[in-house]
Amino acid sequence: MDTNTGATAPVEARLAATLVLVRDSASGLEVLMIQRHHETAFASGAAVFPGGKVTEWDADPRLPARGAGQGPRDQEQRAARIAAIRETYEECGVLLAREVGGTDMLRRERLDGLHLRWQERIAGGASGFADMVCGEHLELAVDLMLPFAHWVTPAAAPKRFDTHFFMAPAPAEQVAHHDGSEAVDAFWVRPADALDDCARGTRTIMFPTLCNLTLLADRADVASALSATRRRPLQRIQPTLTRRADGKLLPTLAPDAGYPALPEQLLDRVAR
Repeated sequence: MDTNTGATAPVEARLAATLVLVRDSASGLEVLMIQRHHETAFASGAAVFPGGKVTEWDADPRLPARGAGQGPRDQEQRAARIAAIRETYEECGVLLAREVGGTDMLRRERLDGLHLRWQERIAGGASGFADMVCGEHLELAVDLMLPFAHWVTPAAAPKRFDTHFFMAPAPAEQVAHHDGSEAVDAFWVRPADALDDCARGTRTIMFPTLCNLTLLADRADVASALSATRRRPLQRIQPTLTRRADGKLLPTLAPDAGYPALPEQLLDRVAR
């Protein structure tokens, strides 16, 4: 039974953005994930890619001159890229940025200084992140971000997001750490291992994250992951909610969505 045919109008989907950072390791391709705090209102306790809601401050008019102008001209899409970078920095301390006019990503020592000077102001929200970017003469590396996926929460869900996923190579000289507030852990993991962890019940992972991990599970390295992402057509994915014979309500994708089917063992572990 499809539950999308209700009498009430769907809740409006909030614009959100996620950054899928990838790196090469001795054991193969790894992605950066965080574990959300158990007391957060959304995805409580789940392992996710860093990201969050797009705010009005992500459209700060100063930021296009700080690298964000290298992205799309559409303001909403540009704000989504900025939000993905900002949220990743806030949640796990990784900043996709360079010095203005430079070519190298920021190094750990530079990030340590930024954290000391700006942590309190950025935690206060508002224009703190844009103030840091401008005050520290930084340039956001939006040119490295590839559109990876676009997911919209099922219409029947009580809380909905219109989420743009972007992929980028991780800055080599930076170390991820969790913020202790929204995230209680930040870790690098092979996509196949993350899927196995979920199947065994040792990690909770949401359906969109599981599906996007399956796209990366067979990639050998960063170069092949980026190449496949450039070639893959970007679709707007909106699952429906379907009640299974055993009564469990599960998200379901259209046959042409471009994702491998999840095995039953993973579907049984799906967190929404």
